[in-house]
Amino acid sequence: MRPPRRRHGRLEPPGTVGDVSISLSSDFARAVPEMAVSWEAVPVPEPVLLVLNEPLAKELGLDPAWLRSDGLPFLVGNEAPGVAQAYAGHQFGGYSPRLGDGRALLLGELTHADGTLRDLHLKGSGRTPFARGGDGLAAVGPMLREYVLSEAMHALGIPTTRSLAVVATGAVVHRELPLPGAVLARVASSHLRVGSFQYARNTGGHDLLRRLADHAIARHHPGSTHLELFERVVAAQAELVARWMLVGFIHGVMNTDNMTISGETIDYGPCAFMEAYDPTTVYSSIDHGGRYAYGNQPIVAEWNLARLAEALLPLFADDEDQAVSLALEALGTFDGHFERAWIGGLRAKLGVTGDVQPLLKDLLTLLHANHVDFTSFFHRLAAAARGDAEPARSLFLDLAGIDDWIARWRSLGPDADAMERVNPVYIPRNHLVEEALAAGSAGDLGPLERLLDAVTSPYGERPGLEHYAAPAPQDFSATYRTFCGT
Repeated sequence: MRPPRRRHGRLEPPGTVGDVSISLSSDFARAVPEMAVSWEAVPVPEPVLLVLNEPLAKELGLDPAWLRSDGLPFLVGNEAPGVAQAYAGHQFGGYSPRLGDGRALLLGELTHADGTLRDLHLKGSGRTPFARGGDGLAAVGPMLREYVLSEAMHALGIPTTRSLAVVATGAVVHRELPLPGAVLARVASSHLRVGSFQYARNTGGHDLLRRLADHAIARHHPGSTHLELFERVVAAQAELVARWMLVGFIHGVMNTDNMTISGETIDYGPCAFMEAYDPTTVYSSIDHGGRYAYGNQPIVAEWNLARLAEALLPLFADDEDQAVSLALEALGTFDGHFERAWIGGLRAKLGVTGDVQPLLKDLLTLLHANHVDFTSFFHRLAAAARGDAEPARSLFLDLAGIDDWIARWRSLGPDADAMERVNPVYIPRNHLVEEALAAGSAGDLGPLERLLDAVTSPYGERPGLEHYAAPAPQDFSATYRTFCGT
């Protein structure tokens, strides 16, 4: 195994890693070199693999056996070129002109089994020029969180970045307490963000903006115009947020630098799954005003897309008034895309067709007023479609209200089998995630492995997994907070 190569100030072409040939391309760095700072990961003398996503590795043409042994330096960035990506962003509404990969590196692009490119990206690989005073490191717990959450989201059919591996570094990461360090290797259709376009517009002028947009089109929507690119991003993000909400997911930090052009979920920091249905639910420790609460997610997504439209305006038309008009028209489609995905998804969860708006409104009111667990209710409702209403009914204090609602719903002829195909039994329950992360940080990966087994096959009850379908104790949910891990 050769030592890490020095790469400051230059890019290296694809080639071999040790004795293994890996075709890592550098499409992003070639397209917009002004936004790619060549950098090397912090050396990790004795990496220890904590978890490896073998199916994903095979899809990327990587040998799992090699990754588990001689390939470990590759998984922490010590055997391949890397670049830190520049981007800007609105964070909780305030604009920061220079953010970027402060503790991350894009190793390059790999060809997936489906023929498209995937970014291979590290988190926790050390300080970069974008670190803004941080140490550039990551702790085991937050990296395991991203692994579990992203793979659960993938199993739920929600577009997301994927986790390839978490590798312990042996370093001590100082937060409120000293913590064991780790690097996450993750995979994405790209890491292009709304903030990437904000950075290009505000620092490089129209030429850089155009090259970035052309790169995004080539990567995600070949043959599209710049306006069509924006229209497709609007549609993808509207549908993504609806799909989040259909499983109770709360991103927690929907800044513009955390919204992708691909429509994939990215940056699993202070994220969580809602327990009792309440649109005002916030778990993030840094979201003091509830900006990114569960029910605010569509509003925030549309606001972020307006910022993308502002960045792209020069590419829509030479005349500014015409560009603004085109942008507003495209942005105006967000509500329709979201409503179709949201209502269609709820209709599927209820196993019915036709106009269900009044039924949905009354159901959400009942769920909220009775503090009913969102996931448990829809899972149990399939039994009610087969004639046994008690499992779902027992979740409510207002029995008359839910009895009336169930009678109205049954009159529509719900399909229980169809419901079970879309309503998960197992999600990453917050208390189970915390238990698994605490054990994993202490060296016991058993709880993590068992949780992964449950949430990566989320549909249909399995014997012995009742613990993973149960809501958290009430006292846990009342005080639960998540943290960004930086």
